[in-house]
Amino acid sequence: MDVAATIATYAAFLGVWVEQYEPITWAEQLIETAQAVDHPRLAFLYVLAAQCWTTGRIETAVRYTEAAQQLVIGSGGREVPFGFAGVLGSAYLAVGQPERWAQLCRAQLARGRDAHAFTRTSLVLALAFGRCDDGARAAANGVIDAAEATDNPYVLSFALYAYGLAFRDPDPAGALNALRRGLMIAQDSGNRYDESLLTSTLSQFEAEYGDPLTALDYFTVAIRNYHDAGNTTLIRSALAILAALVDRLGRYEPAATIAGFAISPLTTMALPEFNSTITHLREVLGDPIYESLARKGETMTTAAMATYAYDQIDQARAGLEDPR
Repeated sequence: MDVAATIATYAAFLGVWVEQYEPITWAEQLIETAQAVDHPRLAFLYVLAAQCWTTGRIETAVRYTEAAQQLVIGSGGREVPFGFAGVLGSAYLAVGQPERWAQLCRAQLARGRDAHAFTRTSLVLALAFGRCDDGARAAANGVIDAAEATDNPYVLSFALYAYGLAFRDPDPAGALNALRRGLMIAQDSGNRYDESLLTSTLSQFEAEYGDPLTALDYFTVAIRNYHDAGNTTLIRSALAILAALVDRLGRYEPAATIAGFAISPLTTMALPEFNSTITHLREVLGDPIYESLARKGETMTTAAMATYAYDQIDQARAGLEDPR
């Protein structure tokens, strides 16, 4: 059991960051046995197993999260290596309840367990996704310096991502710079998970504040990464942002089709501009046409939607390069 648990935890831990999610199932398969013998890696197994929310197994991920709470935060007080317990609760994003993730982060910070600045960064993200903007900015104060001190490129790129989200409204230029720096660090260190998060968010920033053509390049990377990894949850965020851009470019029917696929508790909670896009599409298309197109998108497979999105990106690029 010791050998199996060691292999499963480190393979799944690395797998998350390089977007290879199969080892998460190895961690899941060991939980029952580890629980029976009260194995010291049980909490780590649970936290890793809970990352199955990324591949669409959201209810299961929430169950793992709730089972892990007593071990990590409650009377069990189990330590999770590398500060990775900070992601415990991230599955709540997928059900539109980021405040529950924030609550778990605060509980861990109260126990003084944040040597890697990871839980503090997770708190910033939970608050930012929940649109608790003042709280997110307060929590983000000094988070980049704390991440720099770890000398860990993953922690730093993650902190820059969180900072960018927290300051997206009051300081879009500063947020954009943080996100660009975070992407460079993620790509230089081979961290595809952060690369995907950052390109997805940068596509939105570039579309609104920078260069729409650059935004299209970022969309391509984010959608490709998520599709290749089987991340059926976060690909919807990238597609929701793409739907907003396609709508602004006047391509209403493709925007409605993409929006139909992209709708989820996460996208409607974390991306208010996506909700505005849907409202606008209903106005310009009419409810019956919008509903028909959205249903078409909703029933598409992830592979089919990714192909459709690539085609729309190519058409949008052609229109921007030659607007005649």
